[in-house]
Amino acid sequence: MEFTIHLQILGIIFVTGMIMGAVANKTNFCTMGAVSDWVNMGDTGRLRAWLLAIAVATLGVVVLEASGKAVIGTSTFPPYRTPNLAWLRYVMGGLMFGIGMTLASGCGNKTLVRIGGGNLKSLVVLAIASACAYAMLWTDFYDTVFGKLVSATTINLAAAGKASQAMGDLSGLGNTSVGLVLALALFGFAFSSRDFRGSFDHILGGVVIGIAVIVGWYVTGSSMGVAWKEFADFADVKPLRVETQSFTFISPMGDLARYVMNPADTSLINFGIMALVGVIVGSFLYAVITRNFRVEWFVNRGDFLNHAVGAVLMGIGGVLSMGCTVGQAITGVSTLALGSVLTLVSIVAGAAGMMKYQYWRMMQEAG
Repeated sequence: MEFTIHLQILGIIFVTGMIMGAVANKTNFCTMGAVSDWVNMGDTGRLRAWLLAIAVATLGVVVLEASGKAVIGTSTFPPYRTPNLAWLRYVMGGLMFGIGMTLASGCGNKTLVRIGGGNLKSLVVLAIASACAYAMLWTDFYDTVFGKLVSATTINLAAAGKASQAMGDLSGLGNTSVGLVLALALFGFAFSSRDFRGSFDHILGGVVIGIAVIVGWYVTGSSMGVAWKEFADFADVKPLRVETQSFTFISPMGDLARYVMNPADTSLINFGIMALVGVIVGSFLYAVITRNFRVEWFVNRGDFLNHAVGAVLMGIGGVLSMGCTVGQAITGVSTLALGSVLTLVSIVAGAAGMMKYQYWRMMQEAG
C-alpha cells in the first residue's frame, strides 16, 4: 500500500512535469529570455509571466497551509525556511547561476525544454551541469571550496527568536498575511500591462508553471506524502523517501548523474529525476506533434565554450544557491523564504550584468 503511494507520487510528478514541459515549449516560457527581453528591449512580457508563476505558487502555498491540506513548514528539500540564513551562499550562487544561464542560453528548465525540442547543445549543457551538480552534492567539493566561507557568513535567526527565514515569521505578521499581500501585488503588477493581458501564451505559461509548483507541494506535503514518510521511517527505506518539496532542476541533475552511474539501483529515482525527465518528454511530445522538432548543434568553437562554461556555472551555482530560476525563484519564493528572494535578485543581476557585458564586447568587436 505504502509503496503504491510512493509510485503514485512519482507518477503524478512525472505527468505534471510533462504538462510543464509542453506548456513551456508552446509559450516560450523562459526566465533567461525574460531578463534578456527586459534588459535589451524593454519588453516585460515574459518577466511578467515569471512573476505570475510566482504569484500563483505563493497563493497556492497560502491556501494549502491555511486550509491544512499540506504541511510545508521548515523541513523541506531544500530547506527553504531554515532559520540559518546563509546569505552569501544565496548571493554568490545566484550570481553564478545568472551568468551561467546567460552563457548556456537558458536556465535549468529551459535547458530541458530545449532538449525535448531537439537542441543537442542543451543536451551537452545538461551533461556538464549534471556532472558539476553531482560534484557539489555527492563529493567533498562543496565542503572543500565553499563550506568554511558559507558557515562563517551564515546568520542564525533562531538565536534572535525567529522561527524561520520566512518573511511572515521574520516580520511577525504571519506567513498567511504576507503571502496574500505578495501574491496580490505580483498579480497586480503582471496584469497591469495591457500587452500582457492580451497575451494568452504569457498568461498560460505563468499559470501552469505556478500550478505545477502547487501540485508538487500538495502531493509531498499532504496526507499522501505524510503516509509515505511515516512508512519510510518505520521500514527504514530512506532511499525511497519523498521529502516535502516541489519543482527544482539543478540538484535533480546531480541526482540524475548519480543514477546514471548506478542504473540498477532504482531506489535512486526520486521526485527530482521524475520531474526532470517529465519536462523533457512533455516538450518532446509537443515539438513532435506541432512539427517543431529541430536538431541544433554548436555553430563554432566559441559557441561550445560559452555553453560549457555556462553549464559549469549553472551546476555549481545552482546547488550553491540551493535552487534555480524555478527551484528558488518560484518554488522557494512561494514559501516566502528570504534566501529565495536573495537568490532571485542575484540571478537577475548576474544575468543582466552578463548580457550588458556581451553587448559591450559585441560593440567593441564591431568597432
